[in-house]
Amino acid sequence: MAATSEPSRVPTPEPRDLAHLHAARAHSFNAAAARYAAHRPSYPDALFDAVEELAGRSLTGARVADVGAGTGIATDLLTRRRADVLAVEPGAGMAAELHRGLPEVPLVRGDGNALPLAAASMDLLTYAQSWHWTDPARAVPEARRVLRPGGALALWWNTSAPDVPWIADQSVRIARHFGIDDAHAKKAAFDPAAADPTGRLCFAHRRVRWSRRVPVDTHLANIGSHSVFLVHGENSARTFLTAERAHLLTVFPDGVVEETYDVELLVARTA
Repeated sequence: MAATSEPSRVPTPEPRDLAHLHAARAHSFNAAAARYAAHRPSYPDALFDAVEELAGRSLTGARVADVGAGTGIATDLLTRRRADVLAVEPGAGMAAELHRGLPEVPLVRGDGNALPLAAASMDLLTYAQSWHWTDPARAVPEARRVLRPGGALALWWNTSAPDVPWIADQSVRIARHFGIDDAHAKKAAFDPAAADPTGRLCFAHRRVRWSRRVPVDTHLANIGSHSVFLVHGENSARTFLTAERAHLLTVFPDGVVEETYDVELLVARTA
């Protein structure tokens, strides 16, 4: 179902306002950590196969720091691939949820701009849905400092497939309701030039498509855990989600939504 009209134009915020909004969205997840852990999508096995291929080594036995680990969705999967994983997470709420679900995984508080890790101590640094919360001008030198020679930096994002009609239509409705336009920012996030403005790293890019079928209420809880919903307040989010539920049931009358994702993966090896 194609959108019948163009979304209204959104005034361009001042840089100071953008920085404030970026910080607010980055910290918004801590209050919704349990919801995030319960409803956010996981990642397919094919993603980790691609990480191994592009990094040039097996995850088995690799010393991995999962940075911006959140509630541990990627951390858990890396552990299942028999990597030796250390979780790095700045947020108190997210860190507590990760520790609750994965008490055996070592966890330190910190972020990619100033990694609390020794030099040349890691084979692989992973950023699952978290590199865009860093300042790459600081995070790239930190990654180079912490990685061993021949190590690799892997960044990835689960993105809703834009060529699926119902997903494209939902994106338009979200943009209209919240007065945002994230399309350019989302595309730029996994642009190698934006990922490393210093130009010191050479990223290989891979796209992995996958899907999952979930009840409509799980889908709504998933999108409701995104930062744009969290920072605009409960009333605004509830208004959208109530209307969206009714709309989705016209598209998926059996109440089961097929979410389709493209995981955008960037991997760069150190010399």
